[in-house]
Parts: sequence; structure tokens; C-alpha cells
Amino acid sequence: MKIINGREPLRRHTSFAKRNDPPGTIAMMIDIRIKRVYDPVEPDDGFRVLVDRLWPRGLTKAKVRADLWLKEAAPGTILRKWFGHDRSKWNEFRTRYLAELSGAPDVADRLLDEAKTGRGVTLLYAARDTECNHAVVLREYLLGRLGIGEGPRESP
Repeated sequence: MKIINGREPLRRHTSFAKRNDPPGTIAMMIDIRIKRVYDPVEPDDGFRVLVDRLWPRGLTKAKVRADLWLKEAAPGTILRKWFGHDRSKWNEFRTRYLAELSGAPDVADRLLDEAKTGRGVTLLYAARDTECNHAVVLREYLLGRLGIGEGPRESP
């Protein structure tokens, strides 16, 4: 793994299960990760989905190796430009983006259908900030739809 500024980049990779779910159930097999699109492809990435509205700078399709480019999963243009990766706007961005996602359940359904196959889903994003970006919120939303996860996250 590449070391950046003296530390390893934050990786969001966890399989979740409800406490009462028996082994082998769907909840036991859900694996939704987030990863910068600029990080190397790994065999355990599973189904790779680019969830940015814009194509990442300087990368070819061959380098990204996304199985799907789901632009609809990204925040709307107005919200994306308003946020501008300003951490002081994180909590409000998160609230607005969750509202956008709630208004388009078919996007989440598509990702959840893939996650339920047990193959794993990796949400790819281009933002430099690994803690405050839309993929973090999208993952939280997807896990919430399944009734599993870590719960709401405030500003780090």
C-alpha cells in the first residue's frame, strides 16, 4: 500500500452482518468498499463502480477498469459545486446528498443488487479527501438501506 504524507491512506472496507443473522445469509456476505480511483486495482475489489459524475483526470478506461460508470450515483452538479470539498460544509453536504439519494432509490437498488451477489462492490471516487467525499455518504446510505452499517457520521 502506498504511504502518503507519512501515513497509509484510509481504507473503508468492512463486511457487515446483523448480530442475529446466521452465517451464510445475505447480510453476512455484503461487502461494500470505497476506494480512490487512482489507487491500484486489487483482485479483491470485486465489482468496481465509478460513482463520479465526471471522468477522473488523466485516467483511461483501461487504467480505471470499472465494471460500471454510474454517474447517477454522484451528487448533482449544483450540490457538487456548492460543496467544493470544503470540510466546513461537510455536514450540510451529507444531509443534502442523502436527500438526493433518497429521491432516486433505483440507483441504490442497482448497487445493492450487485452487492447481494456476494462478490463485493468497490465504489470508486476521484476526490483527494478520503474521509469527506460523496462515496463515504453513498456507502453509508447503501448500508443503511440494508439495515446494517456504522450509522450516521458527522464531520471528522
